[in-house]
Amino acid sequence: MNKFTVFFITILMSFGLFSQSGVSHNAFDQLLQKYVDDEGMVNYKGLKAERSELKSYLSTLENNAPRKTWTRDQKLAYWINAYNAYTLELILEHYPVESIKDIGSTIKIPFVSTAWDIKFINIGGEEYDLNNIEHGIIRKDFDEPRIHFALVCAAVSCPKLQNRAYLPEKLDAQLTKAAKEFLSNSAKNRFKNENQATLSKLFNWYGGDFKNDGTLIEYINKYAPTKLSKNADIDWMDYNWKLNEQK
Repeated sequence: MNKFTVFFITILMSFGLFSQSGVSHNAFDQLLQKYVDDEGMVNYKGLKAERSELKSYLSTLENNAPRKTWTRDQKLAYWINAYNAYTLELILEHYPVESIKDIGSTIKIPFVSTAWDIKFINIGGEEYDLNNIEHGIIRKDFDEPRIHFALVCAAVSCPKLQNRAYLPEKLDAQLTKAAKEFLSNSAKNRFKNENQATLSKLFNWYGGDFKNDGTLIEYINKYAPTKLSKNADIDWMDYNWKLNEQK
């Protein structure tokens, strides 16, 4: 690569027009490593003290919406990181809270029923809420059930918030890791034996997403620590909405 090419790419990157990963998620990656532990629990007090860094990353997302020229994995990594980062920002905006469900319903915000309906996200001139990103973009445009193990709703029963950002070049491996870790966590999914399991309600709420290429049990068996028989008895665990905060 000659000096002119390097200079030209540098100029494009300065305007957000060129990036090997679509947009840099390095700032978010550093915050996650610093404030999220290996169990996915968040040091919200510490993160709030450095909220300006999170806002700077969100500004990068706002000014660099996915483009048609981006690869599928660049777009998907972008939206997963955006969902998780904006969820953190929403918690910090109302912190301290006992649960994300206290935002929007208990805390009275006119015309908003839940935290996921609050229009506080602006990307590329478009206004979004968290539901828009999850259901109107990610689930609608990407045939990828593993996103349910990557999108984090700031609750104890959610899949854990990974302490690394999702990157296009690592996305497949990262999503597989997230799926295996979620199913192996006995606080969220319990496998008594091959004929009986008590699973997260995520598999009930989004059951259709896991049945595109077979049954729910066939999908679970791709990542579960115990393989279930096709006629296994499935029950659902209670969902703990308490904030995923470090003690």
